[in-house]
Amino acid sequence: MKPDRLIIFYRNPELGKVKTRLAATVGDERALAIYFKLVSHTREISAQVLCDKVVYYSDFVDTEDSWSNKEFEKCLQEGHTLGERMKRAMGDSFGMGYKRVCIIGTDCWELTPQHITDGFMKLKTHDVVIGPAVDGGYYLLGMKNFLPTLFDNKTWSTDSVFSQTLQDVKQLDLSYFLLPALTDVDEEKDLPQRDRSL
Repeated sequence: MKPDRLIIFYRNPELGKVKTRLAATVGDERALAIYFKLVSHTREISAQVLCDKVVYYSDFVDTEDSWSNKEFEKCLQEGHTLGERMKRAMGDSFGMGYKRVCIIGTDCWELTPQHITDGFMKLKTHDVVIGPAVDGGYYLLGMKNFLPTLFDNKTWSTDSVFSQTLQDVKQLDLSYFLLPALTDVDEEKDLPQRDRSL
């Protein structure tokens, strides 16, 4: 059995195609610039976590981008919905023999290496770990057995994703741990108010 694996879901950067809700109020160019900063932050904190790491690209695998080919394995997302793509990525990791797998996106400016490390640690004593996002989604989902049900019948990109996922966990009678609630940057109101670095 292999130890821990971190899956990072990544959208290939393209003007007008990333952070569309944010772009509606700040414009496409600023939204893309913010997206690059969020991605850079995610890459830097992920590199500090002791585990295997894989980046799942939305459109095509870029072997010459800023994600290190030595540090990060690279794969292509497969499936029509976000749920299908995450389910397939998670299933692939468990199929490869990993004991604990966490999945994150690139939207959370508040995410730290400690949050991810804590997620893997809690999976030693819990079936599922969820990092709830303030907007009702989640910024991290971890499990120590493949649980495809957690990706089915969700209204993705809405404020019900976390509650629907937690309901599934409870119905399956699984033990779970909730990480601190953090803010995903999806709209202008989600940008840090004091820290103008975004």
